[in-house]
Amino acid sequence: MRPIPAPPLLPALLTGLLAGLLAACASTPKAPPAAATPPAAPAVAVPPVKVGLALGGGAAKGFAHIGVIKMLEANGIRPAVVAGTSAGSVVGALYAGGMDAYALQEKAVALDEASIRDVSLFGGGLVKGQKLQDYVNREVGGRPIERLAKPFAAVATRLEDGERTVFVRGNTGQAVRASSAIPGVFEAVPIDKSHYVDGGVVSPVPVDAARALGADLVIAVDISSKANGKASPDSMLGNLGQSLKIMGARLAAQELARADVVIRPAVNDIGPADFAQRQRAILEGERAAQAALPQIRAKIAALQAQRLAQARAQAEARAAQQREAERQARCARQSGWLDRLRRDPDCRGG
Repeated sequence: MRPIPAPPLLPALLTGLLAGLLAACASTPKAPPAAATPPAAPAVAVPPVKVGLALGGGAAKGFAHIGVIKMLEANGIRPAVVAGTSAGSVVGALYAGGMDAYALQEKAVALDEASIRDVSLFGGGLVKGQKLQDYVNREVGGRPIERLAKPFAAVATRLEDGERTVFVRGNTGQAVRASSAIPGVFEAVPIDKSHYVDGGVVSPVPVDAARALGADLVIAVDISSKANGKASPDSMLGNLGQSLKIMGARLAAQELARADVVIRPAVNDIGPADFAQRQRAILEGERAAQAALPQIRAKIAALQAQRLAQARAQAEARAAQQREAERQARCARQSGWLDRLRRDPDCRGG
């Protein structure tokens, strides 16, 4: 009987080593990968909503603007930017100059018409407007528009071509005078090589000007005269007045549609020169603003929530991009055969 030869030494050793490795793998189960913890939502912060005021024209009815500002401030709503037309530019300039609502009310109560009215019988209108310019400049400390406490815009109409002009720099009182130069009542105001009249001719309530100043949310205050249904077909002046009211209302409606909130104080029956009604106009402004507070708060909250959601979405997208970049860099480093055996599950197939 022929004896069976012994197996070669090296193949036997390799066979034993492989059997040992297989036994070790079988006896030591691989721990399952730990469940990935979802990343926490990135913390984000957004600046508060920037509220803008658009104060419309309306002569003596403009005292209502003071009541609106008073009620807004009393409820923690402090407009950051102000735009004004005509009477709105007067109140807006003083407010942008640093006066709070109570200081504005004190000025209104103490205001003497003679301090802002200078008759010019031989000029292009009945009132020259220089006194109004001087009054405003005195109250703002002689500062130009760009140095006021809040961004401010006064809207006027260029007489040569009817172009809407928004003054955001330069002589504050002069800009207010131009914005308030009611045709046929005030002289046109010469500035550089042009002449300017009341901004209400082209922008009765300056919503767009307030938006251009950077307002996120615009509160418009409309005190313009409304067509009252009492036309006088046999009266030339009555027809003219009613026609102007209709045109002004139609023009204002287009811009008011772009406001976020519109406040309309009940001052339609106050005459353009009825300064004796100033206290009532202020009170009507307060009442109208108080009625609008729920809508204003809701609009601010909705806008803030929308901006916060957008900021969070952007932050999460940036975080996801960063995590993906880190994963790709980590997987790129796993290039050896041992790394491939122990590869992170995130890198399989990557």
